[in-house]
Amino acid sequence: MPESVLLGVSYLESRWDTHPGQPSTSGGYGPMHLTDAEQVASTPGSSHVDENEDPRGDDARPLVVDTSAAAEATGDDLPQASLQTLDAAAALTGVAEETLRTDATANIRGGAALLASYQKELAAPVGADSDPAAWYGAVARYSGADTEDAAAAFADEVYDQISIGASRTTDDGQRVTLTARQVTPDESGLHRLGLRRAERPDGLECPVRLACEWIPAPYAEYVVPKTGEVTYGNHDLGNRPAQQKIEYIVIHDTEGYFGPSVNLVKDKTYLGWHYTLRSVDGYVAQHIKAKDVGWHAGNWYVNAKSIGIEHEGFAGHGTWYTEAMYRTSAKLVRHLALRFQIPLDRQHILGHDNVPGTTAGTVAGMHWDPGPYWDWSHYFDLMKAPFQGTGTPHTGLVTIDPDYASNQPAFIGCNQQPPGVPKPTPPAAPCPLRGSSSVVLRTGPSELAPLVNDRGLRPNGTPDTMYISDHGARASAGQTYALADVQGDWTAIWYLGQKAWFFNPSAAPTAKWAQGFVVTPKPGKTTIPVYGRAYPERAAYPATIPYQGISPLQYTFAAGQRYALGGVLPGEYYRAVSFDGSAPGDRTVVRGENQYVQIQFGHRVMFANLDDVLILPAAVGAPQ
Repeated sequence: MPESVLLGVSYLESRWDTHPGQPSTSGGYGPMHLTDAEQVASTPGSSHVDENEDPRGDDARPLVVDTSAAAEATGDDLPQASLQTLDAAAALTGVAEETLRTDATANIRGGAALLASYQKELAAPVGADSDPAAWYGAVARYSGADTEDAAAAFADEVYDQISIGASRTTDDGQRVTLTARQVTPDESGLHRLGLRRAERPDGLECPVRLACEWIPAPYAEYVVPKTGEVTYGNHDLGNRPAQQKIEYIVIHDTEGYFGPSVNLVKDKTYLGWHYTLRSVDGYVAQHIKAKDVGWHAGNWYVNAKSIGIEHEGFAGHGTWYTEAMYRTSAKLVRHLALRFQIPLDRQHILGHDNVPGTTAGTVAGMHWDPGPYWDWSHYFDLMKAPFQGTGTPHTGLVTIDPDYASNQPAFIGCNQQPPGVPKPTPPAAPCPLRGSSSVVLRTGPSELAPLVNDRGLRPNGTPDTMYISDHGARASAGQTYALADVQGDWTAIWYLGQKAWFFNPSAAPTAKWAQGFVVTPKPGKTTIPVYGRAYPERAAYPATIPYQGISPLQYTFAAGQRYALGGVLPGEYYRAVSFDGSAPGDRTVVRGENQYVQIQFGHRVMFANLDDVLILPAAVGAPQ
């Protein structure tokens, strides 16, 4: 087959990386992403709901969820992508399945054999000298998509990549180049694949070229079996952005596979988020309109001002996310960000792991997806908003940005994810060494120094750990922090009320110098509180709406410390506690006089009252 087609397909699956022996989030192996459904079936998933986090995050209406829905969800009633190509490749090549999983050369041969077999079934020309344009149908089938539009979207991305070319060094050190060439594909083979044609109703909030389908989350009442309480799920109606600005897009992973996850969002007794993306082909399901409020982030202030996007995958299994899903997600997020005027930066495109707890008591239970293996730098490159150095060592800010492929922290405990599975729990084993967006933070400029402490996770003051879910001593690509100190190859940032050091050698930097603004306590204030939500003051609430208290988190923002400014926000609270909007003051936004600053205080963003701080150019008072 033509080399350009083989390279293009592999790039859309893995960007030519080998991930030796490690499956993707859809059970695919190697540069050609040969899939193994048995791997999918053997990988445990988990529910979005656990006893530690209320995904709705609103004290005024605690979440009531029938957790049996999570145990029973299978996704068997949904269209399924093809997740079994490994055995076909083994039959075509005569190579053992285990070799196809672990040997890059064999894997590439297996993928090429599959493509050639699809091409022959379409009675289309084969051979290295055949016209790349004639392979469109085979490429579309290789996607594994079950709908014609999803298969076409994958094939279109492959041919777009062929037209612009690519060159990169893979995770096994190979320099691979796809030479750009213009190819006008023959799309006739697509229609002979017999794939389902998905409905695309008016009002679907996806870019035109994305394969996107409306699978609605129900807004409905139900009776809680154990208590007889009448309640409703699984989201709230709203009128955004007319009534309240959408400030954030929150990136999640499903901690399970696509089918069961979508069936959960279809359950009125469960939770609601706006979109779910499938790993194997990047297919998008939309569940909630952007005007309405999903229950997904564990913080009502953020929920009321955000869109939640779930990605098929696992934060801590050591698996990898496919290029097809990264690309689809990047196109979707860019589309939404432009539509709702959301800045494409890490202060507004948040991971679930960057959303703060609402009170001191909820901090420890907040979720930590999409985890340290999500490639934030590549993701923002795809959104055409790359992380760039905009300053010098004297401009006072630093943006984390390690080289993803070579940055391989020695995490442990992937074998214990999700928590409690399998049972009995085995000892925490080393995770597969693989690329990560996270840098590890220490109490001093040395590899021997303990990790810093996150008192929200470890109230006793002990250091955080390298356990995969213990994110209290990590900073992630794209996050910008106030510079605290520099000593040789080590850089310190202000982080959770302390100096936190990370290795940042000039020969191979893990961060970029940046400029912007910082906040610091006003003169005369020894410490000021930080919050997990930016609610209005008591006087702002009308008599019909109960005051929503706001209490400080357990962290200390002391005089002399500085944190990167992420924006100035009004104090707001969206009232939504009844199914039909009949509760006093329901479906209204309470706004106060007070304002807040959003700051990059730790791994999670937090808020401080504007009246408590000074906003300064970061270069003023920066370490020299």
